[in-house]
Amino acid sequence: MSVQHTGVEQTPADRATTIAETTRAVVGEFLAARIAGDTGRLVELFADEVDWQLAENPAVPWIRPRSTAAECAAQAAELMEHTVPEDARASVDAFLVDGTDAVLTGHLSGTVRATGKSFQGPFALRLTVEGGRITRHHLYENSLSIAEACTP
Repeated sequence: MSVQHTGVEQTPADRATTIAETTRAVVGEFLAARIAGDTGRLVELFADEVDWQLAENPAVPWIRPRSTAAECAAQAAELMEHTVPEDARASVDAFLVDGTDAVLTGHLSGTVRATGKSFQGPFALRLTVEGGRITRHHLYENSLSIAEACTP
């Protein structure tokens, strides 16, 4: 008895490429949704439970622990409430993808609405995409500059 294959079998390298392409696409959608302030789309992109890491900073109202898709998506809206949108800047210097993980590095700056003070500095963002949704969001940024800008 012979068995015939009707489909094309993927090699491990093909599967890895497909996973990386999915990761890159989801992160691209995440960035577009953040720029557009599309909280609804962000909720769709975040998993139900997210490994969220951002150094706690009591002086900064938009930095707090989060774990659900809705909480994570709300961070973008909270940031916009407390900063001057016209002064917000972010640039990405590198966008690296390895399987389900993506790392973006760059610089960000802004002005806190309540104090009029500015902040700036480098950032690194590590995201993990599983099942087409973001399961990890670890942001490393110049938290001292941001805290100083939030302090009257």
